[in-house]
Amino acid sequence: MAVHPSHRVTIIDVARHANVSAGTVSNALTGKRPVAEETRARIMQAIRDLGYQPNLLARGLVNQRSQTVGVVASGLDYYGPSRTLIGIDQEANALGYALLLDLLHSPMEANVDTVLNVLSARRVDGIIWAVHEIGNNRAWVASERLNRLPPIVFLTMHPQPGVAVVNTDNYLGAKMATQHLLELGRCSIGLISGPLVWWEARERQRGWRDCLLAAGREASDNLTVLGDWRAASGEAGLMALIEARPEIDAVFVANDEMALGVLRAAHRLGKRVPEDLAVVGYDNMPDVPYFWPALTSVRPRLLEVGKLAIQTLHSIVEARRQNQEISTPEVQTLGPELIVRESTVGDPPTGK
Repeated sequence: MAVHPSHRVTIIDVARHANVSAGTVSNALTGKRPVAEETRARIMQAIRDLGYQPNLLARGLVNQRSQTVGVVASGLDYYGPSRTLIGIDQEANALGYALLLDLLHSPMEANVDTVLNVLSARRVDGIIWAVHEIGNNRAWVASERLNRLPPIVFLTMHPQPGVAVVNTDNYLGAKMATQHLLELGRCSIGLISGPLVWWEARERQRGWRDCLLAAGREASDNLTVLGDWRAASGEAGLMALIEARPEIDAVFVANDEMALGVLRAAHRLGKRVPEDLAVVGYDNMPDVPYFWPALTSVRPRLLEVGKLAIQTLHSIVEARRQNQEISTPEVQTLGPELIVRESTVGDPPTGK
């Protein structure tokens, strides 16, 4: 069967070419009803012969699904959010979803109504809200409002009743880092935190403080310095800590980029790492084994968080489509891992 170059190939053309009905072609493409393997093979060959491109929008209208997930994100210039987005993309692709990305460059001031209205108008099957909880930018979240929207899964926020949240355990990660330093015999452990308007930064500070207090150690304000997630603030932070508390012999840094600045400041101050100052970072960026010395860091399983978010959203979408009761846990938290390297133990541990 010849098709004129200007003619858009339709499902009817495929059916004629394969000598089957249009309904059989539709079943082969959607899987709604079983199709004999020989017939399916003939249909697939017809599709290749004719160069047929399924009309996904029309199919979505019929099936009441767009196979599209809206992702609202911010902070992609930082390692953590960008790594999570990779996990979202990988799992969405595996489950057959296209992503519609909306970046919020001012997450504390964004017009949430506009973002949600646009995504709803585009008939997305669901939304991943990957904007960090900063200040009161979650004030709009309420179950009554969420019930009028496509299903939403939130990342990096404190738990709320009736809200699907996927987190990495920032509190536990900070405790693991601090406990490691205590077990090494460090006596005065400082903290360079991220900006405390960020929920993650507050959780990491809380983990550091609770671990020290549980061990009967000091966790006073002059053992902490605020950073902004950037290396320069880590460098300035260590300078300020050492000036205030010269006896500090260890520091937990709330992300790896600031830890890089800490290592530079230690070198400028003549502090040997780890002999004079043990350093632990957070995020386990790919480059940290090549810092000098290689950085001990908390791996928060960011890729897995992104994948679990899509899996969770998919289960909610499917349950709604089939009018089933949704039993997905409100909060799912992935535990972190401490990767020990030379910035705390000197010689690299076996297998790390």
